[in-house]
Formats: sequence, structure tokens, C-alpha cells
Amino acid sequence: MASVKLSGNIVDLFSREINFGEVMIEAGKIASVNITKQGEQEGAPYLLPGFIDSHVHIESSMLVPSEFAKLAVVHGTVATVSDPHEIANVCGMAGVEYMIENGKTVPFKFNFGAPSCVPATTFETAGAVLNAADVKTLLQKEEIKYLSEMMNFPGVLHADAEVMEKIKAAKELGKPVDGHAPGLRGEDAKKYIEEGMSTDHECFTKEEALDKLKYGMKIIIREGSAAKNFEALYSLIDEYPDSILLCSDDKHPDSLVAGHINQLCARAVAKGMNTFNVLQAACVNPVLHYKLDVGLLRAGDAADLIVVHDLKEFKTQQTFIDGNLVAENGQSLIESKQATVINNFNCDVKPVAEFEFHLNRFGKADEENIEQVYVIEAMDGQLITNKLIEPITSFAVTNDIIQANTDKDLLYMVVVNRYSNAPVAKSFVKNFGFKKGAIASSVAHDSHNIIAVGVDAESICKAVNLVIEAKGGVSVATKDNGQVLALPVAGLMSNDDGYKVAEAYSAIDAAAKELGSTLAAPFMTLSFMGLLVIPHLKLSDMGLFDGDGFRLV
Repeated sequence: MASVKLSGNIVDLFSREINFGEVMIEAGKIASVNITKQGEQEGAPYLLPGFIDSHVHIESSMLVPSEFAKLAVVHGTVATVSDPHEIANVCGMAGVEYMIENGKTVPFKFNFGAPSCVPATTFETAGAVLNAADVKTLLQKEEIKYLSEMMNFPGVLHADAEVMEKIKAAKELGKPVDGHAPGLRGEDAKKYIEEGMSTDHECFTKEEALDKLKYGMKIIIREGSAAKNFEALYSLIDEYPDSILLCSDDKHPDSLVAGHINQLCARAVAKGMNTFNVLQAACVNPVLHYKLDVGLLRAGDAADLIVVHDLKEFKTQQTFIDGNLVAENGQSLIESKQATVINNFNCDVKPVAEFEFHLNRFGKADEENIEQVYVIEAMDGQLITNKLIEPITSFAVTNDIIQANTDKDLLYMVVVNRYSNAPVAKSFVKNFGFKKGAIASSVAHDSHNIIAVGVDAESICKAVNLVIEAKGGVSVATKDNGQVLALPVAGLMSNDDGYKVAEAYSAIDAAAKELGSTLAAPFMTLSFMGLLVIPHLKLSDMGLFDGDGFRLV
């Protein structure tokens, strides 16, 4: 590997100084950092450590790891703390191995976790189970850096034996445990944290974050394609600089083309946050917390660094990983590689029939449900939903079939089991805004059954069957036509070029919005309507789930 000499304003995040000088790279390491002039030199670029996404599900980009890396390095991202929870729910241990091995094919630092909750709950059908023994096996791997988000916080609070065994294994191996406890406060939060949960990326109010910080937890500020918590939490960067990290959690391919952690840095600086504190959250804190093998621009470190035009917009001119130039002037230098396919899709014995999506008025024996209808209220920019109860008079009823009401934005939502042929789960949802047609997806956290929203059974049936025919994907359909973006890798990811996938996703996202939706990301929002561990009301393949009571209703 050839030696590289870089000149510019060197940002030292430990001494908190910026001085002009030279960085020498030899054999993938930083051989020396030489200051030649005290202070900044006007007009010179800035050299700083690369950005790290401190919690992300690569699968949500709809790209295999190698293609995710290809897009991310353009924005100065050199590493991720990656939870392969999504593919694990579909393909189990084989799915985690797939992510690790594909990630090794490119110069990028994926730091995978051992999924702690597969399946996430017992109230849904997943494609696999990872028990405590499986988790311990994963944690013993060098590539596995931590125990992924412990979503089963009731299991922690009630000392569930299987849950505690997974946490114990991580502790014994000296690997941190990620938390996941939206809305948890007070003594319950304290107990949860004391059991070893070290981070949380689910805070959606500053008050909740402060509660958790008080008990020693680190807070990861999340800004993804659906969940957007930056505005509520950004001031913590200056208030708790040692305890804040940045992440995207879930980021669709078109969003990744536009930007990554660099965007959060720019927004934080524009809000008046101290630049060194911002970069500490984006670069230093994840390395220290997760003990990552990622360089921080010190002599002897791995040469993982970026050259940016300024410390306001953080527009990346060059990205180096282990001394390899992987991106330059907006162009990725990582070449696409043909990825293999792994999947678990078994509901294709027959297409789903239209009548299976009818929601019958007298479908339940419970008297209160005859005249009242549960409705899930989606929230743009949030993963939480509201639980509404609408009178039957809000709907037209034809032959005991309750019809969607587009005037009141009360639409059909269904979940179809992808792992075996089973009855369709049905409900109503508000805030998708469609005036016609339907959308469907096999990306549906956490078990990734097929989820769909639409105005009529015919359109939903068409959208769902497009996904089934492709053995995974996202689709848009009306009574007259339909289109699908195939996701053959676990029904979650494409194995095509990342930029092509981003372009195709942008087109199908636009088609979904043409149906009338005003949501920023209809497919991403849809994917969380089955996420049972986030309050308040969700839909699994087994039925409506009350996240507060943690029970099917």
C-alpha cells in the first residue's frame, strides 16, 4: 500500500484544537501527525476522523452491506454499529452470518451486534428463533461487538430467565448491551439501566432522555427516514457531550444517497452546538463505548479519516478507510460486487384472494367491538402510534363488510403471514391519506410479514400478491395497474447496485404519494405499523396488539 501525505487543518478531538499540518499514512495506519503552523490556515480543507452511525439496521436501506457502504462513504461515514436484527428475524443465524460475510467484501467497518430479541415478541410469527445459547455463540465471535437492542424491557424488569441469560453472556464477554425502551421513565428506567442497558435510541422527548441520562445511560440521537428525534434532543450534545451519540436507525436508499451522519453534524452546528461536542458524538463516543477498531486521527491509529471543505456543511472531499481512498469529490470508489441471495418466503402456495381482505362488522363476539372500531393512528416522523376508537357510524357497512372511509382517512390495514399460509389480520389505520389504491411491503418490523394499507380490498389484494410473486419487495397498486421493487435478499434487500435501487425506490415512493399520502416516507412509516414493541396500537399477523398492556386486543 502506497504512502499518502495529506495537508490541511487538523481537527484534534482530544486536545480540542485545530492546527495546520500534515498527516502521513503508511501501511493503512497513521504514521505521524505533524503540526507545521499553530491555528487554522484560511482556505485549507479540514482533516478529521470519519463519521460513525451508532445504531443502524443496514437492511432498512434495502441494500446489502457492501452496497450500503458504497453509498455511505461518499458522506464521510467510515463505520456503523449495525444491528442485524431484521434479517435474523427472517433467516436466523444464517442471516447474521450473511451480513458479516457480505460486509467483509468491501473496505468499510461494519460492527455487528448479536440480536437479542428474535422474535421480538410471542404475539407475532417470525421466521426464526435465536435463544440464549445462539446469542452466546454469536457474542463469542470477534465480529460481534455488542448485544443488540434489548426491546423486551418487560422481560428485563421481570427478570425473564432467557432474557437475563443473554445479558449475562454479554457482560461475561465484556461487550456492551444496547437498550430499547421507548417511554420508560422513573424507577422502571432505573432498574432497566442497572441491569446493564447502556444506550437508548428511542427517546422522543428531552424529559425522557434526561431521566435515562440521570441513571447513567448514553443517549443516541436518532434521525432516520421515519423516526426523527433530532429537534427534540439536539441540545443534549452540549449539555452531556460524553454521553451522546448519533444514529439513523433506519434509512431508505434515497435518503442515504442524499446524506448520512454528516447531515446531523451540519444541523447541530447550525443550531449553535459546539463543533467539538458535535464531532465527539459523531466520531469519538461510539469508538470508546463499543470499543471499535476505528481510528481517531492519532499516530498509530487505523487511517480512518475524512477531508472536508469546512466544519459547517461537512461536505466530504475524500474518505479513507484503513488508508484506502474509498470516496472522492462525491464519487464512491467502492465497486459493486454480485451478492448471493438468502431468503425465507413460504406463503406462495397460492395468491391471496380478495375476499380475505374484507373486514366484517360482526367478526368478533365481544359486544363492545360490534359498535366501535379500533383504529391505529400513524404519526409522521415518529414510530409511536395512537390508539383510536371510532364509532361504527364513521364507516359505511355493506353486507356486514366495513368499508374504508377516505373522507375521514380511515383506511384498511392488513398483515399477511409470509412464513406459512394463515388467515389475514385486519384493522383500520389513520393518516396515510390515500384516496385510491394501496401499498404493500415485506419490510415490516420486526418479523417482516407482509403489511399493506389501502382504500379497497381489490387494490390491497393486488399489492400483496405483487410482493408474494417477487418473494419480497415493496409495491404500489390500484385497480388498474401495479408496480413492485423486488427485494430478493430475505425480502428486505436488493442485491443490485445501490444507486439503481435508490432510483427505483424514489420512483415507487413517488407513486405511493400520488395515491394521496402526505407522509414524508409512506413505506418507512408502513414498515413500523407492525412493530409491537413501540406503543400504543399495532397490527401483527396474529391481530391487533396493545403495546401498553402488552397483549392482543
